[in-house]
Amino acid sequence: MTIDRRDFAQIAQIVLASAALGATLAPYVAKFFKSGPHVSSKETTTLEFVPPITVGAEGLIGHTPMIKIKSLSKLTGCEIYAKMEMLNPGGSAKDRVALAIIQQAEAEGFLTPHKPEKDVIFEGTSGSTGISIAMLARAMGYDAHICLPDDTSLEKITMLESLGAIVEKVRPASIVDKNQYVNRARYQAERLTNDESTTRRGIFADQFENEANWNAHFKHTGPEIYAQTKGDMDIFVTGAGTGGTISGVSQYLKSQNPHIHTVLADPPGSGFYNKVKHGVMFDSVEREGTRRRHQVDTIIEGIGLNRITKNFKSGELYIDDAIRVEDNESLKMARWLVENDGLFIGSSSAVNCVAAIKLAKQNGPGIKIVTILCDSGVRHLSKFWKEAESFNQVTAEDIMNI
Repeated sequence: MTIDRRDFAQIAQIVLASAALGATLAPYVAKFFKSGPHVSSKETTTLEFVPPITVGAEGLIGHTPMIKIKSLSKLTGCEIYAKMEMLNPGGSAKDRVALAIIQQAEAEGFLTPHKPEKDVIFEGTSGSTGISIAMLARAMGYDAHICLPDDTSLEKITMLESLGAIVEKVRPASIVDKNQYVNRARYQAERLTNDESTTRRGIFADQFENEANWNAHFKHTGPEIYAQTKGDMDIFVTGAGTGGTISGVSQYLKSQNPHIHTVLADPPGSGFYNKVKHGVMFDSVEREGTRRRHQVDTIIEGIGLNRITKNFKSGELYIDDAIRVEDNESLKMARWLVENDGLFIGSSSAVNCVAAIKLAKQNGPGIKIVTILCDSGVRHLSKFWKEAESFNQVTAEDIMNI
């Protein structure tokens, strides 16, 4: 005699009507309905985790995966992990910052979405933040106006324009110049807001000084890292541009486990290394008579700075150490990761991985190191990857001698 699923359901209802028998048989009935019809394992696929449906592109930001970098872990005898921030919808960790800034402005009444005459988000940036703002402006009902140096790479300008941003190019200048691209963005935001002929308002995102930046990493990136590693980690290392990531993540990790060591990875020409190591925001290239827009001919973009920001200052006391990374080391690392792990990364991500290798060698086998892959190499083709292509034969010895 064969009992189909509907017959079984009726029998189950009768059985469960009896309290005594129900208490005994309920687990078995529940197991049957949970598992469904019994079929061969070859005919089913069990999905242990499927991400939930999100609302809009902004709903995709965060909860990025973490991977173990196989080649680097094998070479060092350590466990080297990377949080894949390059998998955010806008392609970088800056999506988190842009979203936090927009949401804060909305909460404070400075932005209203989907107005007939759209409010405008202004930012001065030659990096990934502009792309994140441009993407989210379109997704959330705003316009984006990005001011940048006129020598910004063509691929970044093209991406911004493709995302519908107004791109205003200005000549490279010092931060003290009122027409420097960051100052220009601030001016344009104020001018629009004060214009009584329109209902549009403008905000200056101000990623360097806006503390929504580090708070986003304290509230989200840090907790995600701690949860993904189950708190079982020894070192966190990343570079600093605005200082938001290292400040926010370091503060969260230290709040959970003060023994986690946090390290700043710094490219040539940046003053962060000396600030952490010696308490002075200075680099040797800044000595009298040498100051220029690009302090050295570094090819690293997105990290490194020669001034203190609010975001860096908020977490400075939680940063334990700093490591200097040279351009050639980053280029070799980028080539190595493509050839051995299939990871096509940008320049700041390469800096982070070089620092992770150095820390692994300093601290010996068995430790667990977490870093961040900020963005992919797609935004770095004309500069960083053009140079990286010259390193055809990067060996394991080259990487271990970094």
